[in-house]
Amino acid sequence: MAKRIDVSGLTAYYGAFKAIEDISMTVEPRSVTAFIGPSGCGKSTFLRTLNRMHEVTPGGRVEGKVMLDDENLYGNGVDPVTVRREIGMVFQRPNPFPTMSIFDNVAAGLRLNGSYKKSELNDIVEKSLRGANLWDEVKDRLNRPGSGLSGGQQQRLCIARAIAVEPKVLLMDEPCSALDPISTLAIEDLIGELKERFTIVIVTHNMQQAARVSDRTAFFNLAAVGQPGKLIEIDDTERIFSNPSVQATEDYISGRFG
Repeated sequence: MAKRIDVSGLTAYYGAFKAIEDISMTVEPRSVTAFIGPSGCGKSTFLRTLNRMHEVTPGGRVEGKVMLDDENLYGNGVDPVTVRREIGMVFQRPNPFPTMSIFDNVAAGLRLNGSYKKSELNDIVEKSLRGANLWDEVKDRLNRPGSGLSGGQQQRLCIARAIAVEPKVLLMDEPCSALDPISTLAIEDLIGELKERFTIVIVTHNMQQAARVSDRTAFFNLAAVGQPGKLIEIDDTERIFSNPSVQATEDYISGRFG
């Protein structure tokens, strides 16, 4: 079941450098929230704090609170691996495991997390590939390498891999930036379908994409190079793009900077 995220007073560091500062927001379940803003303002850093990927980076640490429903993800004794199972991630560039077949790519997380009968694995892999709108394209070549697919197919394979373990939240860091327009449209359509089952957060530099796929949009900015990124405002996407509350948001959306 999709879950709600509540972030309060979150600040993230790389060593002594403060990358983002004092961010608070709520991400509603079964919705798509888009993060927009100029390069370097901390969108991807913030995204990575939501499933504790940020601390994988040397010197990465976080202050503040991230709640997944009623669980503090940074609470004492919380296992980051468990957090990443509940909050999956799809990266900017498709990254199927190059030596694995299409089937084994989707099944990889399942095999790490438990033991399944062959029939169970078959069912979950098919369900996940169908969920990623990829089944009909690959059902006759499941034993071939995932790396042999096109870029758009590889990204949908990575989405199938992420949803196979039934996460509660799906994070996407510019999932279409390396794809052609037709593949981008396929991923955008897929996001619209997946939000019926998952809470989705997407980072995008494409404001038209944010307007098309998201229910709410958060605008991030930084005062100057070297300063921490901050959340400027978050609101319903239609309002952000038609009547934002903050002048800096309007300036960015209208192309006056960024």
